[in-house]
Amino acid sequence: MTALLLAIATFFSDVTHMFTSYLDRPIIMGPIVGLIMGDLQTGCIIGASLELFYAGSVPVGAYCPPDSLVGGVLGTAFAISLASTSEMALTFSLPIALFSQMVVNALLSAVSLVVRLADKFALEGNGRGVSSVLFICGGLRSLLKAVIVYFAFALGSDRAMLLLDKIPEVITQGMTVAGGLLPALGIAMLIKIMMNEKVVPYYFLGYLLAAYLGVPVLGIALLGIILIITKFDFKTLFSEKGTTQFAVEEVADDDF
Repeated sequence: MTALLLAIATFFSDVTHMFTSYLDRPIIMGPIVGLIMGDLQTGCIIGASLELFYAGSVPVGAYCPPDSLVGGVLGTAFAISLASTSEMALTFSLPIALFSQMVVNALLSAVSLVVRLADKFALEGNGRGVSSVLFICGGLRSLLKAVIVYFAFALGSDRAMLLLDKIPEVITQGMTVAGGLLPALGIAMLIKIMMNEKVVPYYFLGYLLAAYLGVPVLGIALLGIILIITKFDFKTLFSEKGTTQFAVEEVADDDF
């Protein structure tokens, strides 16, 4: 029964990913798993600990991070069932998250052939057909994650880890190397799109602060907020005159 409830929670949490990217995070799912398993406090603690690990695991460009949803749910569930620590929860979570993302990527590769139907419906002006294809594909992904959670928890932590250990080492090492390279590739792709003569100085300013002055990321982010506030006069911007000027500039950019 617990495995079924965890699978249902995983399914509905992943479905919300179509509308928001935060309800499927470990810090949200940890307490939910704790409620299902009758240990809310441990669920909150482990969920927050896993969130710290997965905080930087976000899709950037071509990079597909480990599946924090499946890894977070099963890591928390196994840790609660075995009365383990947060460190042990991460030990359970990471290989499961990597395995889940690998399986989901295989599904999405196969589903990409079906997505062509959406292109056909779009050419025909059939908006309902496009929406149906997209929701079906997203639903299949959510269902696959729920199935992984159900069978992994039903088999138990020992059998689940034994199954993961049977994956050839060359595959796991390749995934680790690719996972280290793809974030840099994704960020480079985004920089190529956004970079222009106006933002180049701020890019190098952030690099100099981090590389030579040792300013942490939070400090650089706060400095960026200060620069935004000082660069734009918000009092004028939100006044009647300032709003009009901003709207004209925005239209000019759109026309460009």
